[in-house]
Amino acid sequence: MDGIVERHSPGLDELEKVARHDLARLNYPPANWVPQKNGPDGKTVLDVLIVGAGMCGQTVGWGLLREGIRNIRVIERNMHGHEGPWNTTARMPTLRSPKHLTGPDLGVPSLTFRAWYEAQHGAEGWEKLYKIPRLDWLSYLLWVRKVVDLKVENGVSLLKVEAAGDFLQARLSTGETIFVRKIVLANGRDGSGGFRWPSFPSFSPDDPARAGRVYHTLEEIDFAALKGKRLGILGVLATAIDNACTALEAGAREAICYARRPHLPQVNKSKGVSFPGFQRGQGMLDDDWRWKIYTYMLAAGSPPPHESVLRAQKLPGFAFRFAEPWLDMKVDEDGVTVTTARTTERFDAVLIGTGFDIDLARRPELQSFGANVTLWGDRRAEAEASANAEAARYPYLGPGFELIEKVPGRTPHMGDIHLFNWGSILSHGALAGDIPGLFVGATRLVQAISHALFREDAERHVQNMFAQEDPELAPTDYFVPRDKRSGTL
Repeated sequence: MDGIVERHSPGLDELEKVARHDLARLNYPPANWVPQKNGPDGKTVLDVLIVGAGMCGQTVGWGLLREGIRNIRVIERNMHGHEGPWNTTARMPTLRSPKHLTGPDLGVPSLTFRAWYEAQHGAEGWEKLYKIPRLDWLSYLLWVRKVVDLKVENGVSLLKVEAAGDFLQARLSTGETIFVRKIVLANGRDGSGGFRWPSFPSFSPDDPARAGRVYHTLEEIDFAALKGKRLGILGVLATAIDNACTALEAGAREAICYARRPHLPQVNKSKGVSFPGFQRGQGMLDDDWRWKIYTYMLAAGSPPPHESVLRAQKLPGFAFRFAEPWLDMKVDEDGVTVTTARTTERFDAVLIGTGFDIDLARRPELQSFGANVTLWGDRRAEAEASANAEAARYPYLGPGFELIEKVPGRTPHMGDIHLFNWGSILSHGALAGDIPGLFVGATRLVQAISHALFREDAERHVQNMFAQEDPELAPTDYFVPRDKRSGTL
Protein backbone atom coordinates (compact mmCIF):
# COMPACT_ATOMS: atom_id res chain seq x y z
CA MET A 1 0.00 0.00 0.00
CA ASP A 2 1.22 3.46 -0.84
CA GLY A 3 1.39 6.21 1.74
CA ILE A 4 -1.15 9.01 1.63
CA VAL A 5 0.03 12.44 2.66
CA GLU A 6 -2.62 15.04 3.40
CA ARG A 7 -2.20 17.85 0.92
CA HIS A 8 -1.34 21.37 2.05
CA SER A 9 -0.68 24.20 -0.36
CA PRO A 10 -1.60 27.89 -0.42
CA GLY A 11 -3.93 27.24 -3.35
CA LEU A 12 -5.65 24.34 -1.63
CA ASP A 13 -6.00 26.24 1.62
CA GLU A 14 -7.63 29.10 -0.28
CA LEU A 15 -9.94 26.69 -2.11
CA GLU A 16 -11.05 25.24 1.21
CA LYS A 17 -12.07 28.73 2.34
CA VAL A 18 -14.01 29.24 -0.90
CA ALA A 19 -15.70 25.83 -0.60
CA ARG A 20 -16.73 26.42 3.01
CA HIS A 21 -18.13 29.81 2.03
CA ASP A 22 -20.07 28.18 -0.82
CA LEU A 23 -21.48 25.65 1.64
CA ALA A 24 -22.49 28.45 3.98
CA ARG A 25 -24.28 30.13 1.07
CA LEU A 26 -26.18 26.89 0.58
CA ASN A 27 -27.11 26.89 4.30
CA TYR A 28 -25.07 23.73 4.84
CA PRO A 29 -25.65 21.88 7.00
CA PRO A 30 -29.26 22.79 7.76
CA ALA A 31 -30.78 22.03 11.13
CA ASN A 32 -31.78 18.44 11.80
CA TRP A 33 -35.52 18.01 11.15
CA VAL A 34 -35.94 14.30 11.97
CA PRO A 35 -37.74 13.78 15.32
CA GLN A 36 -35.74 11.93 17.94
CA LYS A 37 -36.77 8.38 18.80
CA ASN A 38 -35.65 6.30 21.75
CA GLY A 39 -34.91 2.62 21.59
CA PRO A 40 -35.68 -0.20 24.03
CA ASP A 41 -32.42 0.63 25.80
CA GLY A 42 -33.57 4.21 26.39
CA LYS A 43 -30.88 5.62 24.11
CA THR A 44 -31.49 7.78 21.05
CA VAL A 45 -32.06 5.66 17.97
CA LEU A 46 -29.66 6.39 15.10
CA ASP A 47 -31.51 7.58 12.00
CA VAL A 48 -29.00 6.27 9.45
CA LEU A 49 -25.96 4.01 9.75
CA ILE A 50 -23.71 4.10 6.68
CA VAL A 51 -21.41 1.10 6.34
CA GLY A 52 -18.37 2.06 4.27
CA ALA A 53 -16.67 5.43 3.87
CA GLY A 54 -15.27 5.04 0.40
CA MET A 55 -16.44 7.16 -2.50
CA CYS A 56 -20.06 5.97 -2.28
CA GLY A 57 -20.44 5.99 1.49
CA GLN A 58 -18.95 9.41 2.05
CA THR A 59 -21.03 10.95 -0.76
CA VAL A 60 -24.22 9.54 0.75
CA GLY A 61 -23.15 10.75 4.18
CA TRP A 62 -22.66 14.33 3.15
CA GLY A 63 -25.78 14.17 1.03
CA LEU A 64 -27.78 13.27 4.13
CA LEU A 65 -26.20 16.10 6.12
CA ARG A 66 -27.09 18.47 3.30
CA GLU A 67 -30.69 17.22 3.51
CA GLY A 68 -30.88 18.04 7.23
CA ILE A 69 -30.57 14.42 8.35
CA ARG A 70 -27.79 14.76 10.90
CA ASN A 71 -28.31 11.90 13.34
CA ILE A 72 -26.09 9.56 11.34
CA ARG A 73 -22.92 7.53 11.76
CA VAL A 74 -20.46 6.52 9.05
CA ILE A 75 -18.29 3.51 9.86
CA GLU A 76 -15.37 2.16 7.85
CA ARG A 77 -13.52 -1.09 8.51
CA ASN A 78 -10.21 0.22 7.16
CA MET A 79 -7.93 2.84 8.62
CA HIS A 80 -7.84 6.46 7.47
CA GLY A 81 -6.38 6.71 3.98
CA HIS A 82 -7.34 3.16 3.07
CA GLU A 83 -11.04 3.68 2.38
CA GLY A 84 -12.18 2.09 -0.85
CA PRO A 85 -9.82 0.31 -3.26
CA TRP A 86 -7.61 3.25 -4.16
CA ASN A 87 -4.81 2.60 -1.68
CA THR A 88 -5.42 -1.10 -1.15
CA THR A 89 -6.42 -3.32 -4.08
CA ALA A 90 -6.57 -0.92 -7.05
CA ARG A 91 -3.31 -1.28 -8.98
CA MET A 92 -3.70 0.95 -12.00
CA PRO A 93 -1.64 4.18 -12.16
CA THR A 94 -4.63 6.30 -13.23
CA LEU A 95 -8.40 6.07 -13.02
CA ARG A 96 -10.18 4.59 -16.01
CA SER A 97 -12.83 7.33 -16.05
CA PRO A 98 -12.25 10.62 -17.91
CA LYS A 99 -10.85 13.41 -15.74
CA HIS A 100 -13.84 15.74 -16.15
CA LEU A 101 -16.37 13.54 -14.36
CA THR A 102 -18.02 14.77 -11.19
CA GLY A 103 -19.96 13.11 -8.38
CA PRO A 104 -18.47 13.42 -4.87
CA ASP A 105 -19.01 17.20 -5.13
CA LEU A 106 -22.81 16.82 -5.35
CA GLY A 107 -22.97 19.81 -7.68
CA VAL A 108 -20.85 22.26 -5.66
CA PRO A 109 -18.24 23.61 -8.15
CA SER A 110 -15.60 24.36 -5.54
CA LEU A 111 -15.73 20.73 -4.38
CA THR A 112 -15.03 19.18 -7.80
CA PHE A 113 -11.82 17.32 -8.55
CA ARG A 114 -11.04 19.93 -11.18
CA ALA A 115 -11.18 22.72 -8.58
CA TRP A 116 -8.99 20.65 -6.23
CA TYR A 117 -6.43 19.97 -8.97
CA GLU A 118 -6.35 23.49 -10.37
CA ALA A 119 -5.81 24.89 -6.88
CA GLN A 120 -2.50 23.02 -6.84
CA HIS A 121 -1.45 22.95 -10.51
CA GLY A 122 -3.31 25.83 -12.12
CA ALA A 123 -5.52 25.85 -15.22
CA GLU A 124 -2.55 24.94 -17.40
CA GLY A 125 -1.85 21.90 -15.24
CA TRP A 126 -5.46 20.80 -15.63
CA GLU A 127 -5.24 21.10 -19.42
CA LYS A 128 -2.10 18.96 -19.45
CA LEU A 129 -3.59 16.27 -17.22
CA TYR A 130 -4.51 13.13 -19.16
CA LYS A 131 -6.29 11.07 -16.52
CA ILE A 132 -6.55 11.30 -12.75
CA PRO A 133 -3.74 9.59 -10.82
CA ARG A 134 -5.26 6.93 -8.58
CA LEU A 135 -3.83 8.23 -5.30
CA ASP A 136 -4.74 11.81 -6.23
CA TRP A 137 -8.35 10.66 -6.36
CA LEU A 138 -8.09 9.27 -2.85
CA SER A 139 -6.45 12.47 -1.56
CA TYR A 140 -9.24 14.46 -3.19
CA LEU A 141 -11.96 12.32 -1.58
CA LEU A 142 -10.39 12.75 1.84
CA TRP A 143 -10.22 16.52 1.25
CA VAL A 144 -13.92 16.67 0.37
CA ARG A 145 -14.72 14.67 3.48
CA LYS A 146 -12.81 17.18 5.61
CA VAL A 147 -14.39 20.25 4.01
CA VAL A 148 -17.98 19.01 4.42
CA ASP A 149 -17.20 17.99 8.03
CA LEU A 150 -18.27 14.39 7.60
CA LYS A 151 -17.21 12.38 10.63
CA VAL A 152 -16.02 8.85 9.87
CA GLU A 153 -15.29 6.13 12.41
CA ASN A 154 -12.37 4.20 10.95
CA GLY A 155 -11.56 0.68 12.07
CA VAL A 156 -15.22 -0.16 12.75
CA SER A 157 -17.17 -2.95 11.02
CA LEU A 158 -20.80 -4.05 10.94
CA LEU A 159 -20.96 -7.62 12.23
CA LYS A 160 -24.68 -8.32 12.20
CA VAL A 161 -28.01 -6.64 11.57
CA GLU A 162 -31.45 -7.93 12.49
CA ALA A 163 -34.95 -6.68 13.20
CA ALA A 164 -35.68 -5.60 16.78
CA GLY A 165 -39.19 -4.33 17.43
CA ASP A 166 -39.72 -1.01 15.68
CA PHE A 167 -36.11 -0.73 14.53
CA LEU A 168 -33.07 -2.50 13.16
CA GLN A 169 -30.45 -3.65 15.62
CA ALA A 170 -26.82 -3.48 14.49
CA ARG A 171 -23.89 -5.15 16.22
CA LEU A 172 -20.54 -3.42 15.60
CA SER A 173 -16.97 -4.60 15.94
CA THR A 174 -16.54 -2.11 18.79
CA GLY A 175 -18.81 -4.29 20.93
CA GLU A 176 -21.71 -1.85 20.63
CA THR A 177 -25.24 -2.91 19.85
CA ILE A 178 -27.22 0.03 18.51
CA PHE A 179 -30.77 0.62 17.30
CA VAL A 180 -31.07 2.13 13.83
CA ARG A 181 -33.88 3.26 11.53
CA LYS A 182 -32.01 2.94 8.23
CA ILE A 183 -28.83 1.17 7.15
CA VAL A 184 -26.91 1.94 3.95
CA LEU A 185 -24.51 -0.77 2.81
CA ALA A 186 -21.90 1.17 0.83
CA ASN A 187 -19.33 -1.56 1.31
CA GLY A 188 -17.74 -1.86 -2.11
CA ARG A 189 -17.75 -4.13 -5.12
CA ASP A 190 -17.71 -7.28 -3.05
CA GLY A 191 -20.29 -5.95 -0.58
CA SER A 192 -23.08 -8.08 -2.06
CA GLY A 193 -21.10 -11.31 -2.09
CA GLY A 194 -17.39 -11.99 -2.10
CA PHE A 195 -14.42 -13.07 -4.20
CA ARG A 196 -15.19 -15.40 -7.07
CA TRP A 197 -12.93 -18.44 -6.96
CA PRO A 198 -12.71 -20.98 -9.78
CA SER A 199 -13.88 -24.50 -9.10
CA PHE A 200 -10.96 -26.92 -9.56
CA PRO A 201 -10.77 -30.56 -8.44
CA SER A 202 -7.52 -30.06 -6.50
CA PHE A 203 -8.00 -26.58 -5.03
CA SER A 204 -9.95 -24.94 -2.24
CA PRO A 205 -9.61 -21.25 -1.33
CA ASP A 206 -9.90 -22.32 2.33
CA ASP A 207 -6.77 -24.47 2.10
CA PRO A 208 -4.11 -22.93 4.39
CA ALA A 209 -1.48 -24.04 1.89
CA ARG A 210 -2.55 -21.31 -0.53
CA ALA A 211 -0.96 -18.63 1.69
CA GLY A 212 1.89 -17.05 -0.25
CA ARG A 213 1.15 -19.15 -3.32
CA VAL A 214 -2.40 -18.42 -4.46
CA TYR A 215 -3.79 -14.87 -4.32
CA HIS A 216 -7.02 -13.33 -5.45
CA THR A 217 -6.34 -10.13 -7.37
CA LEU A 218 -8.86 -8.26 -5.21
CA GLU A 219 -7.09 -8.99 -1.92
CA GLU A 220 -4.10 -7.17 -0.53
CA ILE A 221 -0.83 -8.63 -1.83
CA ASP A 222 2.78 -8.12 -0.78
CA PHE A 223 4.23 -7.79 -4.27
CA ALA A 224 7.77 -7.46 -2.94
CA ALA A 225 7.49 -11.11 -1.87
CA LEU A 226 6.97 -12.07 -5.54
CA LYS A 227 10.33 -10.69 -6.68
CA GLY A 228 12.12 -13.08 -8.99
CA LYS A 229 9.16 -15.44 -9.23
CA ARG A 230 7.29 -16.89 -12.19
CA LEU A 231 3.58 -16.10 -11.95
CA GLY A 232 0.47 -17.47 -13.62
CA ILE A 233 -2.57 -15.17 -13.73
CA LEU A 234 -6.04 -16.47 -14.43
CA GLY A 235 -7.83 -13.69 -16.32
CA VAL A 236 -7.05 -11.08 -18.95
CA LEU A 237 -9.29 -8.16 -17.99
CA ALA A 238 -8.34 -4.93 -16.24
CA THR A 239 -7.71 -6.19 -12.72
CA ALA A 240 -5.74 -9.23 -13.86
CA ILE A 241 -3.48 -7.18 -16.13
CA ASP A 242 -2.96 -4.44 -13.53
CA ASN A 243 -1.90 -7.07 -10.98
CA ALA A 244 0.46 -8.70 -13.45
CA CYS A 245 2.05 -5.33 -14.23
CA THR A 246 2.38 -4.43 -10.55
CA ALA A 247 4.10 -7.76 -9.87
CA LEU A 248 6.54 -7.32 -12.75
CA GLU A 249 7.31 -3.75 -11.73
CA ALA A 250 8.05 -5.08 -8.23
CA GLY A 251 10.61 -7.51 -9.68
CA ALA A 252 8.67 -10.65 -10.65
CA ARG A 253 10.51 -12.62 -13.35
CA GLU A 254 7.50 -13.55 -15.50
CA ALA A 255 3.72 -13.02 -15.48
CA ILE A 256 1.47 -14.87 -17.91
CA CYS A 257 -2.25 -14.01 -18.21
CA TYR A 258 -4.53 -16.84 -19.33
CA ALA A 259 -8.02 -16.65 -20.86
CA ARG A 260 -10.69 -19.01 -22.15
CA ARG A 261 -11.66 -16.49 -24.82
CA PRO A 262 -9.69 -16.31 -28.09
CA HIS A 263 -8.91 -12.59 -27.79
CA LEU A 264 -9.47 -9.54 -25.61
CA PRO A 265 -12.94 -7.96 -25.62
CA GLN A 266 -12.83 -4.98 -27.94
CA VAL A 267 -15.77 -2.72 -27.07
CA ASN A 268 -16.65 -1.15 -23.73
CA LYS A 269 -20.44 -1.28 -23.81
CA SER A 270 -20.70 0.71 -20.57
CA LYS A 271 -19.78 3.84 -22.52
CA GLY A 272 -23.19 3.54 -24.16
CA VAL A 273 -24.98 4.00 -20.84
CA SER A 274 -22.87 6.80 -19.34
CA PHE A 275 -25.15 9.75 -19.91
CA PRO A 276 -27.76 11.37 -17.62
CA GLY A 277 -30.82 10.05 -19.44
CA PHE A 278 -29.71 6.44 -19.11
CA GLN A 279 -28.39 6.88 -15.58
CA ARG A 280 -31.64 8.44 -14.39
CA GLY A 281 -33.94 6.36 -16.55
CA GLN A 282 -32.79 2.76 -16.34
CA GLY A 283 -34.06 2.24 -12.81
CA MET A 284 -37.47 3.54 -13.92
CA LEU A 285 -37.84 1.00 -16.74
CA ASP A 286 -39.91 -2.15 -16.38
CA ASP A 287 -38.33 -5.46 -15.40
CA ASP A 288 -38.10 -6.75 -18.95
CA TRP A 289 -36.02 -3.78 -20.11
CA ARG A 290 -33.73 -3.79 -17.09
CA TRP A 291 -33.14 -7.53 -17.39
CA LYS A 292 -32.44 -7.22 -21.11
CA ILE A 293 -29.95 -4.39 -20.61
CA TYR A 294 -27.79 -5.91 -17.92
CA THR A 295 -27.84 -9.55 -18.95
CA TYR A 296 -26.40 -8.21 -22.21
CA MET A 297 -23.86 -6.05 -20.37
CA LEU A 298 -22.73 -8.90 -18.13
CA ALA A 299 -22.34 -11.24 -21.10
CA ALA A 300 -20.46 -8.66 -23.18
CA GLY A 301 -17.86 -7.91 -20.51
CA SER A 302 -15.56 -4.90 -20.58
CA PRO A 303 -12.16 -4.80 -22.25
CA PRO A 304 -9.16 -3.72 -20.22
CA PRO A 305 -8.32 -0.03 -20.77
CA HIS A 306 -5.77 0.50 -23.51
CA GLU A 307 -3.50 2.14 -20.92
CA SER A 308 -3.33 -1.19 -19.03
CA VAL A 309 -2.51 -3.15 -22.17
CA LEU A 310 0.18 -0.67 -23.22
CA ARG A 311 1.66 -0.78 -19.72
CA ALA A 312 1.85 -4.58 -19.93
CA GLN A 313 3.36 -4.67 -23.41
CA LYS A 314 6.29 -2.53 -22.25
CA LEU A 315 7.25 -4.98 -19.49
CA PRO A 316 9.66 -7.86 -20.16
CA GLY A 317 8.24 -11.10 -18.87
CA PHE A 318 4.60 -10.34 -19.66
CA ALA A 319 2.56 -12.59 -21.96
CA PHE A 320 -1.04 -13.44 -22.91
CA ARG A 321 -2.24 -17.00 -23.47
CA PHE A 322 -5.64 -16.98 -25.19
CA ALA A 323 -8.01 -19.92 -25.73
CA GLU A 324 -6.25 -21.81 -22.93
CA PRO A 325 -8.57 -22.30 -19.97
CA TRP A 326 -7.32 -23.74 -16.69
CA LEU A 327 -8.67 -27.18 -15.79
CA ASP A 328 -7.00 -27.76 -12.43
CA MET A 329 -4.64 -26.17 -9.93
CA LYS A 330 -2.66 -27.97 -7.24
CA VAL A 331 -0.71 -26.20 -4.48
CA ASP A 332 2.36 -27.70 -2.82
CA GLU A 333 5.16 -26.39 -0.64
CA ASP A 334 7.25 -25.28 -3.63
CA GLY A 335 4.59 -23.61 -5.78
CA VAL A 336 1.54 -24.33 -7.93
CA THR A 337 0.97 -26.80 -10.75
CA VAL A 338 -1.62 -25.60 -13.25
CA THR A 339 -3.22 -27.89 -15.79
CA THR A 340 -4.52 -26.03 -18.84
CA ALA A 341 -6.42 -27.25 -21.88
CA ARG A 342 -3.07 -27.49 -23.68
CA THR A 343 -0.35 -28.37 -21.18
CA THR A 344 0.83 -28.45 -17.58
CA GLU A 345 2.62 -25.39 -16.18
CA ARG A 346 4.63 -24.86 -13.05
CA PHE A 347 4.49 -21.49 -11.24
CA ASP A 348 5.97 -20.11 -8.05
CA ALA A 349 2.62 -18.43 -7.36
CA VAL A 350 -0.65 -17.73 -9.12
CA LEU A 351 -3.09 -14.80 -9.05
CA ILE A 352 -6.79 -15.40 -9.60
CA GLY A 353 -8.38 -12.53 -11.53
CA THR A 354 -11.93 -13.83 -11.75
CA GLY A 355 -13.67 -10.92 -10.04
CA PHE A 356 -16.39 -11.26 -7.43
CA ASP A 357 -19.75 -12.99 -7.01
CA ILE A 358 -23.09 -11.43 -6.21
CA ASP A 359 -24.52 -13.69 -3.52
CA LEU A 360 -26.10 -12.15 -0.43
CA ALA A 361 -26.05 -15.54 1.27
CA ARG A 362 -22.28 -15.02 1.68
CA ARG A 363 -22.70 -11.81 3.69
CA PRO A 364 -22.49 -12.66 7.41
CA GLU A 365 -24.03 -9.34 8.47
CA LEU A 366 -27.22 -10.19 6.55
CA GLN A 367 -27.70 -13.78 7.71
CA SER A 368 -31.00 -13.04 9.43
CA PHE A 369 -32.44 -11.58 6.21
CA GLY A 370 -30.61 -13.27 3.33
CA ALA A 371 -32.94 -16.19 2.66
CA ASN A 372 -35.93 -13.85 2.27
CA VAL A 373 -34.35 -11.27 -0.06
CA THR A 374 -36.06 -11.04 -3.42
CA LEU A 375 -33.59 -11.77 -6.22
CA TRP A 376 -33.91 -11.05 -9.91
CA GLY A 377 -34.26 -14.79 -10.48
CA ASP A 378 -37.48 -14.65 -8.45
CA ARG A 379 -38.93 -12.15 -10.93
CA ARG A 380 -38.02 -13.98 -14.14
CA ALA A 381 -39.23 -17.16 -15.78
CA GLU A 382 -37.32 -20.25 -14.65
CA ALA A 383 -35.76 -20.74 -18.09
CA GLU A 384 -34.53 -17.14 -18.19
CA ALA A 385 -33.06 -17.36 -14.70
CA SER A 386 -31.32 -20.65 -15.49
CA ALA A 387 -29.83 -19.25 -18.68
CA ASN A 388 -28.51 -16.21 -16.81
CA ALA A 389 -27.52 -17.68 -13.46
CA GLU A 390 -25.20 -14.81 -12.51
CA ALA A 391 -27.80 -12.12 -13.22
CA ALA A 392 -30.45 -14.15 -11.39
CA ARG A 393 -28.47 -13.85 -8.12
CA TYR A 394 -28.58 -10.04 -8.08
CA PRO A 395 -30.97 -8.60 -5.47
CA TYR A 396 -34.16 -7.09 -6.84
CA LEU A 397 -34.22 -3.66 -5.21
CA GLY A 398 -36.91 -1.05 -4.68
CA PRO A 399 -36.78 2.51 -6.05
CA GLY A 400 -34.65 3.69 -3.11
CA PHE A 401 -32.13 0.81 -3.35
CA GLU A 402 -33.98 -0.98 -0.55
CA LEU A 403 -34.13 -4.76 -0.15
CA ILE A 404 -37.54 -6.32 -0.81
CA GLU A 405 -38.99 -9.30 1.04
CA LYS A 406 -39.62 -12.45 -0.92
CA VAL A 407 -42.33 -13.43 1.56
CA PRO A 408 -43.92 -10.23 2.93
CA GLY A 409 -43.92 -10.00 6.70
CA ARG A 410 -41.39 -12.76 7.34
CA THR A 411 -38.44 -10.40 7.91
CA PRO A 412 -39.67 -7.05 9.26
CA HIS A 413 -37.63 -3.93 8.46
CA MET A 414 -35.76 -5.55 5.58
CA GLY A 415 -36.86 -2.56 3.49
CA ASP A 416 -34.89 -0.30 5.84
CA ILE A 417 -31.66 -1.78 4.47
CA HIS A 418 -30.44 0.08 1.38
CA LEU A 419 -27.88 -1.64 -0.84
CA PHE A 420 -25.61 1.04 -2.30
CA ASN A 421 -22.93 -1.22 -3.74
CA TRP A 422 -22.36 -3.17 -6.93
CA GLY A 423 -25.25 -5.49 -6.16
CA SER A 424 -27.64 -2.68 -7.17
CA ILE A 425 -26.53 -2.58 -10.82
CA LEU A 426 -29.28 -4.78 -12.29
CA SER A 427 -32.00 -2.74 -10.57
CA HIS A 428 -30.58 0.77 -10.96
CA GLY A 429 -27.60 0.64 -13.32
CA ALA A 430 -24.02 1.56 -12.44
CA LEU A 431 -24.90 4.21 -9.87
CA ALA A 432 -23.14 2.79 -6.81
CA GLY A 433 -19.55 2.08 -7.73
CA ASP A 434 -18.67 3.87 -10.94
CA ILE A 435 -17.88 7.59 -10.85
CA PRO A 436 -20.13 8.59 -13.79
CA GLY A 437 -23.35 7.56 -12.04
CA LEU A 438 -22.48 8.52 -8.47
CA PHE A 439 -24.29 11.86 -8.42
CA VAL A 440 -27.52 10.31 -9.70
CA GLY A 441 -27.27 7.31 -7.37
CA ALA A 442 -26.37 9.17 -4.19
CA THR A 443 -29.05 11.79 -4.80
CA ARG A 444 -31.69 9.12 -5.45
CA LEU A 445 -30.77 7.25 -2.28
CA VAL A 446 -30.68 10.35 -0.06
CA GLN A 447 -34.06 11.50 -1.34
CA ALA A 448 -35.55 8.04 -0.77
CA ILE A 449 -34.31 7.98 2.83
CA SER A 450 -35.56 11.52 3.41
CA HIS A 451 -39.00 10.64 2.05
CA ALA A 452 -39.20 7.49 4.17
CA LEU A 453 -38.17 9.22 7.39
CA PHE A 454 -40.73 11.96 6.76
CA ARG A 455 -43.53 9.49 5.99
CA GLU A 456 -42.89 7.54 9.17
CA ASP A 457 -43.39 10.70 11.24
CA ALA A 458 -45.91 12.48 9.00
CA GLU A 459 -48.53 12.71 11.74
CA ARG A 460 -46.05 14.28 14.12
CA HIS A 461 -44.88 16.76 11.50
CA VAL A 462 -48.50 17.74 10.73
CA GLN A 463 -49.27 18.17 14.43
CA ASN A 464 -46.22 20.41 14.72
CA MET A 465 -47.59 22.44 11.83
CA PHE A 466 -50.97 22.78 13.58
CA ALA A 467 -49.22 23.84 16.76
CA GLN A 468 -46.98 26.37 15.05
CA GLU A 469 -47.33 29.73 16.82
CA ASP A 470 -44.81 32.18 15.51
CA PRO A 471 -46.77 35.23 14.27
CA GLU A 472 -45.10 36.98 11.36
CA LEU A 473 -46.93 40.25 12.10
CA ALA A 474 -47.34 41.41 15.66
CA PRO A 475 -50.46 43.57 16.28
CA THR A 476 -49.86 47.32 15.83
CA ASP A 477 -51.98 50.49 15.66
CA TYR A 478 -52.26 49.87 11.97
CA PHE A 479 -53.47 46.31 12.33
CA VAL A 480 -56.98 45.78 10.98
CA PRO A 481 -58.88 42.89 12.62
CA ARG A 482 -59.96 40.24 10.16
CA ASP A 483 -63.73 40.94 10.66
CA LYS A 484 -63.18 44.62 9.84
CA ARG A 485 -61.34 44.06 6.57
CA SER A 486 -63.12 44.97 3.37
CA GLY A 487 -64.50 41.96 1.57
CA THR A 488 -64.20 39.52 4.48
CA LEU A 489 -67.06 37.45 5.81
